[in-house]
Amino acid sequence: MAHEGHDHGAPTTPQVTTLAPRTEAASDEFELVAVLRDGMLAIHLDRFADNAPVEGATIEMDTPEGAQTARPTEPGTYVVPAPFAAKPGAHDLAFTVTARGTVDVLATTLTVPAASVPADPRATAPAALALLAGSQLGLLAGVVIGFLAAVLLMSLRQRTTALVLAAGLGLAASLPPDAQAADAPKPPARDAAQRLPDGSVIVPKPSQRILGVRTIVTASASHARIVELPGRVVPDANASGLVQTAVGGRLAPPQGGFKPLGTRVAAGDILAFVHPPIGASDLKDLEQQGFELDQQIAIVKRRYERLSAIQNAVTRREVEETEIELKGLQTRRATLERVQREPEALRAPVAGVIAAADAVAGQMADPSTVVFRIIDPDRLWVEALGFSPDAGRSGASGRLPDGRSVTLVFLGAGMSDRGQAVPLQFSVTAGAEGLRPGQFLTVLAEAGAPRTGIAIPRTAVVRGANGQAIVYEHVSAERFVARDVKTDPLDAGRVLVVAGLPPDRRVVTEGAELIDQIR
Repeated sequence: MAHEGHDHGAPTTPQVTTLAPRTEAASDEFELVAVLRDGMLAIHLDRFADNAPVEGATIEMDTPEGAQTARPTEPGTYVVPAPFAAKPGAHDLAFTVTARGTVDVLATTLTVPAASVPADPRATAPAALALLAGSQLGLLAGVVIGFLAAVLLMSLRQRTTALVLAAGLGLAASLPPDAQAADAPKPPARDAAQRLPDGSVIVPKPSQRILGVRTIVTASASHARIVELPGRVVPDANASGLVQTAVGGRLAPPQGGFKPLGTRVAAGDILAFVHPPIGASDLKDLEQQGFELDQQIAIVKRRYERLSAIQNAVTRREVEETEIELKGLQTRRATLERVQREPEALRAPVAGVIAAADAVAGQMADPSTVVFRIIDPDRLWVEALGFSPDAGRSGASGRLPDGRSVTLVFLGAGMSDRGQAVPLQFSVTAGAEGLRPGQFLTVLAEAGAPRTGIAIPRTAVVRGANGQAIVYEHVSAERFVARDVKTDPLDAGRVLVVAGLPPDRRVVTEGAELIDQIR
């Protein structure tokens, strides 16, 4: 009655997978695993600290039969013929590795079991012929015996069915047990990852390359205490702006139409026009003012022309005053005409990207209506709520829901509480790619006395079946052991191990989730 994941019966016997003959060696710089298969020795070379494959290395192998140079096949993998491995027993090997100016000598012993040496085909030929002859005789005898038994024991009506049944039984009984086993295909030996009865996990080097396993060497240090605060991304007040209408009117697109969301604009670019509405009575008043101005302009212009014609009879002062009066009337008339025809231009106050737009051709906009919102995506702030105005002054970072982290710099703290918390502002200095205003994140701010522990990436910690935090220690080249640890948050990308893990150990930082799935 147990469903998936809840087996209430007896535990199953763990499956044992046979690994090819192999040996390993390690130094402060390199870790090497040599695997024997089909007379060739595959050498997997990684860096000891982070388990990254070493490319472009030169490997010379010293054997009892002489020195040989391995050739590269894949990144971090090299092959070399191993004729000496045809003889069972222990073979002492020495590998001289030269990579990136570093020379290291790794010594190890390869043990070849006797069962791994293939048998001579000529010796097995007589045995195969004897097995074939014996199986044919057994088949014939079984058919005869089954036929006679069917004739004596079965009635005439059931004789046909009995013949078929007896012949089948005789055939099955006549075959020797080894014949069917010999004909059945046997799975080839392969190196597969497996979990041992003691809980440790064996992951061959080729599988580690596929899973992308990476490690770090742990070290104990003092770190500042971290508090987690809820935060939200907001635009930088010095690099964002609103485009609003000063007067109510009808919206009209500029040349080329309204700009879509995400368009980058420069300060002063025209984004829209607003045509102020003019009522019938106002239009009549404007027309009346226009007629009066036209009449005054005509009178003053005639007077200016007469005075200019008799400059010797009048003073120069009268001529200049008349000219100034004429220009003033003409300016008033042009302004009145512009009020009736020229709309208000809505310009971008800052350079940035259009983040929000509410513009439709012909739409009536009230005064102070927000038509466009412009922000600079490279200049963003984070606003968080905390209980201490000093939280984050010495350092802070942000963690997004998808696991990405951003670097924050403290800007200031508010004086008035907001929901019994103090608003804190930070500037995003790194990792702003993909952020948007209004996005929520967790702010990890330094506050309080420092603590001593081991800092590891958050990706190194996995959850066990009981909810306990687990890290995998890389105890040997292909063996990993789970360690129960106690962790506290440190920053957006790391946690602090305060118990369960000693220093100077190799811990898996990438691929831990995949190793935890191996059964």
